[in-house]
Amino acid sequence: MHDVTELLLSWRQGDAGALDRMVPLVYDELRRVARRHLQREQPGHALQATALVHEVYLRLVDVDRLALKNRTHFFAVAAKLMRQILVDQARLQRADKRGGGVTMLTLDEVSPAAQATSVDVLALDEALDALSSIDDRQCRVVELRFFAGLNIDEAADALQISSATVEREWALAKAWLFRRLSPG
Repeated sequence: MHDVTELLLSWRQGDAGALDRMVPLVYDELRRVARRHLQREQPGHALQATALVHEVYLRLVDVDRLALKNRTHFFAVAAKLMRQILVDQARLQRADKRGGGVTMLTLDEVSPAAQATSVDVLALDEALDALSSIDDRQCRVVELRFFAGLNIDEAADALQISSATVEREWALAKAWLFRRLSPG
């Protein structure tokens, strides 16, 4: 963890190679997170975990020196990028099939009632945008927990709030998303 934070600081200060040196340190964890998200999707999805991680890397490189503070903050940004990439992919798929090819995710962690509830990734993105306008912190908690796979303590560290607050916000956000995404 210490190496990642040092490399992020070096990158932010202009060391272009620091990001390249950091990637091997976080690559396996990023692939694990990407694999977990892609397993929730319906079969036949074209995006692979490796491609998702590489796309995150390309988007990070394309951004002009993000102010990434530490490893946890890096994974928070990576989670947001994964969400954007999955939404972009779903939009592309929907456009290709004129509404018939919606990418589905299983919201087993978000749904308090069912372990196998599936939701359209575009609907999830819309719901998170709506949640963000109501309570931005709850939206960020969902991104960190659901997309980045951070635990309560890691999310608390990333948001610089207490673990109890993260637990409370997580429970409220899950309930709100479940209501919002439930049919009828």
